[in-house]
Amino acid sequence: MSTISMARGGWVRPLCWSAVLLDGFDLVVLGTITPILLSDKVWGYTPPIAAAVSTAGLAGMTVGALAIGTVTDLIGRRRALLVAVAGFSFFTLLCAFATSAGTFGVLRFLAGLGLGGCLPTAITLVTEYSPKGRNGGPTTLVMTGYHVGAVLTALLGILVIPSLGWRAMFVIGAAPALVLLPLMLKYLPESPSFSREAASQGLEPVKSLLRPEFRRPTLAFWVTSFMGLLLVYGLNTWLPQIMREAGYPLGAALSLLLVLNLGAVAGLLLAGRIADKVALRPITVGWFAGATITLALLSIRLPSVILYVVVLLAGVFVFAAQVLVYAYVGRMYPAANRATSLGWTAGVGRLGAIAGPILGGALLSAGLAFPWGFYAFALVGGLAAISVSVVERRAAVAVRSDLG
Repeated sequence: MSTISMARGGWVRPLCWSAVLLDGFDLVVLGTITPILLSDKVWGYTPPIAAAVSTAGLAGMTVGALAIGTVTDLIGRRRALLVAVAGFSFFTLLCAFATSAGTFGVLRFLAGLGLGGCLPTAITLVTEYSPKGRNGGPTTLVMTGYHVGAVLTALLGILVIPSLGWRAMFVIGAAPALVLLPLMLKYLPESPSFSREAASQGLEPVKSLLRPEFRRPTLAFWVTSFMGLLLVYGLNTWLPQIMREAGYPLGAALSLLLVLNLGAVAGLLLAGRIADKVALRPITVGWFAGATITLALLSIRLPSVILYVVVLLAGVFVFAAQVLVYAYVGRMYPAANRATSLGWTAGVGRLGAIAGPILGGALLSAGLAFPWGFYAFALVGGLAAISVSVVERRAAVAVRSDLG
């Protein structure tokens, strides 16, 4: 790698971290504005409509992850990430000017198309610029941007919505692109693993995911990612409203969302340090098991202080568990299909992200959100722990040799 490429490589983590921060904004923004849209009956908003709008955005992310995540192996990581950030930011800005629930849902879908390709592409770049022997630290460090974005969005929801209204949230969410895109254009390098020869392989990276040596881990990762993102999006979309159903005021409910994502940042830093010293398989299983236990505890009416501690711990386990899946995938597959494997894992996971808000909305409409929502989420965490445990260790060892 040239001296210039090495120097520009120092920009990869901060720029990818900033891009992932936008995903964190999108993760939480509906959770912050949905109680307002419901209470003020904006556009005749109801829980089923809220679930439909959330589903539209997540459907866009699914298509974006499956399509753009694969295209990164064809046109390059740098160009794909630029397109993803520009597309998401443009349509997020337009969300501020939506005039109906239908228009809002369409714009959320279009924003999701760009955002869906952001995460797998950013993780691929970070993985390919990471030192040898680092199992999960670089990925989890960059993914703290995801939850810093979520924390900032929850905090902004508390500070901005009462004074400026919910539409201001989308203007704020689009604004970082004004700085980020010029920096990416100037400083973001192409992956050293990407080559035109690899691009000429067409759809071969997609087909390779189900070759005999990869079939079992691929299917296990897809199931785990489905469960993991069901938890992530189900909790972030409905936690404030579930807590309101349990009798907490709006301010306390939004504060719990903030605490949840603060726990996520702490969990990512902790999990990353452990993953660099311990194999990814046992740490990922353990993190999903921790998510299962803490989510089950939330089904109990707890004293306020204990409630905040348990929500913090739920954040530590739930979100880092899903990021460890991405780190595991990044180390399981060779460079030729790494971005494709991450894109498809994230894309299939987005189906779980769609299912999470639908599940929460259905339980809310039936008056069962508390405590049954937490029973359901705990069960999902347990299933994720089981599915990731079946990934074969020897496949990971074989591919680590490919990574050098």
